[in-house]
Amino acid sequence: MAEQQPPGYDEKGDEKREEKEEKVTGIGGQEKWQRDPLSTVIWAAILVMAGTVLLVDNLDILPFVQGRGWSFVFLGAGLLFLLEAAMRYLLPEFRRPIGGTLIFAAILIGIGLSGLGLGISIWALIIIAVGVSLLINAIRS
Repeated sequence: MAEQQPPGYDEKGDEKREEKEEKVTGIGGQEKWQRDPLSTVIWAAILVMAGTVLLVDNLDILPFVQGRGWSFVFLGAGLLFLLEAAMRYLLPEFRRPIGGTLIFAAILIGIGLSGLGLGISIWALIIIAVGVSLLINAIRS
């Protein structure tokens, strides 16, 4: 026997609300960061690396870092974002679009290399790489 619904009950409205909740929390009620911990791990690694580099810079422990701590932070963050993009590309369980991550990584690496005195032509190479990437994506789709 079918269950009686109160007058004015909107079954379709309930279904839509359930779908929205699923989109926000995901299947099984997990938050997004619980389903995809890769971004959390990368950001945590960036914070640990940045703190370590800046501490080494302030304490003058390594002479080659002296006064260039922020350049190493930007370079390291860019490399970690490249690592994230590679993992997203190679591991199906973490697969998501990586174009923005690659561009952001290239910019951070460019800033880091510029601060180390190695960025004379790096910006031209970054612009070329971004352009080639956009062309390849346009052709593939």
